[in-house]
Formats: sequence, structure tokens, C-alpha cells
Amino acid sequence: MTLDHPETPHTLRSIQEMLGLSRGAIAGLIANGFVSPKRGPRNAYRFSFRDVVLLRTAHDLQQADIPTRKILRALQRLKATLPEELPLTGLRITAVGNSIAVHDRESRWEAETGQLLMDFDVAATRGSVAFVDRRRDATPPAVSAEALFARAEALEANDMKAAEAIYREVLAISPDFADAYLNLGAILCESDRQAEAARLYDEAVQRLPDAPLLHFNHAVALEDLGRLDEAIRSYERCLKLDPTIGDAHFNVGRLYDHLGHRREAIRHFSAYRRLQK
Repeated sequence: MTLDHPETPHTLRSIQEMLGLSRGAIAGLIANGFVSPKRGPRNAYRFSFRDVVLLRTAHDLQQADIPTRKILRALQRLKATLPEELPLTGLRITAVGNSIAVHDRESRWEAETGQLLMDFDVAATRGSVAFVDRRRDATPPAVSAEALFARAEALEANDMKAAEAIYREVLAISPDFADAYLNLGAILCESDRQAEAARLYDEAVQRLPDAPLLHFNHAVALEDLGRLDEAIRSYERCLKLDPTIGDAHFNVGRLYDHLGHRREAIRHFSAYRRLQK
């Protein structure tokens, strides 16, 4: 069988099913630039085999109980320190306690800070990702927000209703938990409850006004509701906080073009193309 997109054979849904990653986690990785999927028919994402490797790394780190936002920060910094071509066979990313360590043949360093590490054990690995967990005596709180969030993410693939309830519990315990807003909002949008999602993001951006992804998702929900002027303002706020989020440039450019604002549309489409190079 011949694939329509031989270089980017995977869709967003197939990635979710293959790796067990939530839509919110994948969106965060895309927005942070660690993966740059192509666009297929109707602007749907198309992922390459290389994207799958990087996303699988994030998934495996989640399985090692590393919080999603820590993974995003670490991978973002890691990408900035790596050469153009990732040494996928010579690179290992390791969970060490609550930290993420990276090592190649010559050195080892802490992914978030870049600090060199001198002495830690490396477990045998089947591929390019290995984990060492030294939390033998640590007993995480049974009802911590982080533990509940991980449970909700694990439930998303099979029990969306239960995942939604736990995300709400996370926000009741920790109302500044940005990733819980992102994932809960994605669930609401996927179940055609955009108005509810918009209200959730209203609260989120009030609490966390400097989180660009919250403004981005807020804009998506507003756009789905036909509130285009408000969506544009949310996209622009997202880009003011982080001008490297290509999807925000693309979406707001499309809205400007729809409303007849050609100059603004061209400006954002040009920025989008620059970011794809």
C-alpha cells in the first residue's frame, strides 16, 4: 500500500493511540517547538517517524512520573543544546529522581539547567531512553495535585469522563495548575462543549496571565464559538508572551484574512513561514 504522505505518515489521533499521550501534552510539545509536524488536508497535523521518536521520549518520561510541564521545559532546553540532526541512537534521556538527565558518549547533564552530572547509574536500555529511579524511600502524597494529574492523563484514552472529574479535582487542590486547565479544556472542546471550555480558560488566564498556551487554547475555544474578535485578541496575547508559537501565527493570520485585514494576515503568515524553516 502506498501512503499519501510517506514522509509524515502519522495523524494526531494515531499518535495518541500509539503513545498514549493526551492531546494537551502533544499540543504543548508542538507549541514549544520540539516537534514540528507538517500540515495535511484541512490543516490536520501529519507527524514524521522522527516526531514519533521525540514524542515517545516525552511519553516514557511521563511513565517515570516526571510532571508534564517539567518534561516540556527540559525538552525545550535540550533541543536548544543539540546539533541540527539529533543523535537518536547515541543519546539517552534518563529520569533520576525528580530530574531529567541527558547523556551521550562523552558527557552527562541535567536537562533543565544544563549542569554537568558526574556520577549516576544508568540502567540497561532497549533503545534510546533509559530510566533510573532513586526514590526508594520517597512516598509521594496520595492526593497531591501532581499525582492526581498523572492519573487523569492516564485515564484520558479510555475514560474521558473520569479524567475530566480528576482534572477538576486537581484544580480544586491547585487552582494555578496550568496543565490541568489545558487538558481539561481540550476534553471540553473535543466533546463539543466549547462554551464551557471558554469559561474555563477565562478563569485560567485570570489566574495565569503569563501562560501563552492558555491564551492560545482560549482563542481556539472562542474561535469555535464564532467570537472572532475575542479570539484574535487571545491569539495576539499568546504571541506577545511567546512569538515563536507558529500555530498562533497561522490561526490569527487566517482570522485576519477572513475578516479582510490583509496586512495583518500577511504579517502573521510570514512569521509562520519563518518559524517552519
